[in-house]
Amino acid sequence: MKAAAQWIEELKLEPHPEGGWFRRVYESELEFGASRSAMTSIYYLLEAPDFSALHRLKSDEQWHFYSGSSITIHEITPSGDYNPVMLGEGDFQYTVKAENLFGATVETGYALVGCTVVPGFGFAEFEMPSLAKLQAEYPQYAELIARLTR
Repeated sequence: MKAAAQWIEELKLEPHPEGGWFRRVYESELEFGASRSAMTSIYYLLEAPDFSALHRLKSDEQWHFYSGSSITIHEITPSGDYNPVMLGEGDFQYTVKAENLFGATVETGYALVGCTVVPGFGFAEFEMPSLAKLQAEYPQYAELIARLTR
C-alpha cells in the first residue's frame, strides 16, 4: 500500500481549509444557475490524527472510498440526529445530504476518497461554523464538536 505522502505527491494534492489534502479533478461544463457547475469532484486524503472539520454544504456530497484505512463520516442532521458512517469496511460509498453538518476522522494511517458534489461545489455554498455556534446548536454533541472544529 502506498504511503500518504506518495498519494499527495502523485495526485498533486494541496492542503484543504477543513483539514486534509485535496485536488479538484472534475468540473462540469454544464451550469446550474448562473454561477455554479452542475457537478464537481475532488480527490481527498485525510491522514490521522488530522480531521475534516465540521461543515455544511448547500448541495449533496457523495463520498467514494478508494484506498487506505477506514474513514468515519460524522454527520448531524438539522433535527439533531447523529449518524456516524464508516467507509472502507463494507460500505464504500455514502451521500451526505445538503444542509447536514459533517466532518470526518481516520483512526490510523490515512484514507483516500473521492467527493462528488451536485450541484457543483463553490465556497459560497460552504459553511464551517464556529465551536460556540455548533455547541449552542447541538449541545448534546459538545465533545464531538470540540474534537472536530478548528
